[in-house]
Amino acid sequence: MTSVNTRPEGAPVFRRILLKASGEALMGAQAYGVDVGVARSIADEIRAVHDLGVQVAVVVGGGNIFRGVSESAGDMDRSSADYIGMLATVMNSVVLQDALEKVGVHTRVQSAINIPQVAEPFIRRRAIRHLEKGRVVIFAAGTGNPYFTTDSAAALRALEIKADVILKATKVEGVYTADPVKDPTATRYDCITYREVLEQQLKVMDASAISLCMDNDLPIVVFNMRTLGNIQRVVAGEAVGTRVCNEKQ
Repeated sequence: MTSVNTRPEGAPVFRRILLKASGEALMGAQAYGVDVGVARSIADEIRAVHDLGVQVAVVVGGGNIFRGVSESAGDMDRSSADYIGMLATVMNSVVLQDALEKVGVHTRVQSAINIPQVAEPFIRRRAIRHLEKGRVVIFAAGTGNPYFTTDSAAALRALEIKADVILKATKVEGVYTADPVKDPTATRYDCITYREVLEQQLKVMDASAISLCMDNDLPIVVFNMRTLGNIQRVVAGEAVGTRVCNEKQ
């Protein structure tokens, strides 16, 4: 007997997702800081997915304020610079929380650094409970340890909460053979394996994050967040961006 796919068109194919967004995504056209209009736009995109019944967790970077390995860190001690970067992610998380709650989405920020006046401490079971209750959970302060990027934090938290997929939001359409901004002949992959990403040193996520996802068979979808509705399209299973997994499909 032939099985029939009864999933309604546009219905989500993922039950629980982790969205990884860079801090630069919050800058908009500015050279630094946060554009609250852009934060509101991102909140609207997340709300659209949340309204479908998808459980949403978020990790946001801090590069729009401070990055531990950037020129702004100068000759600072790497650990000190990374802790400053973690604090920048807390600031961005609170901005995004405010934007989400202004559009009617209950949101919790959980921080890997203890800042009780601003955010809850990260507790895995509590985070899962928030998600089950329909709240968006934003994970701030990376892993709480220097020398680890927010990419690694995204992979770690996604595995801890048993997310179905990591959605890696970028400013390009997916993963390319070369930097599409610098090389007009670059072509986009529809699907690529973790091993190919590592071997070709493609700038998807850092090597630690890719290895963690590869070892635990956690798929990544890299897509352009600047195109309105793309998060919802990815969640609905449309062929958007590039899928990174163990075997090409």
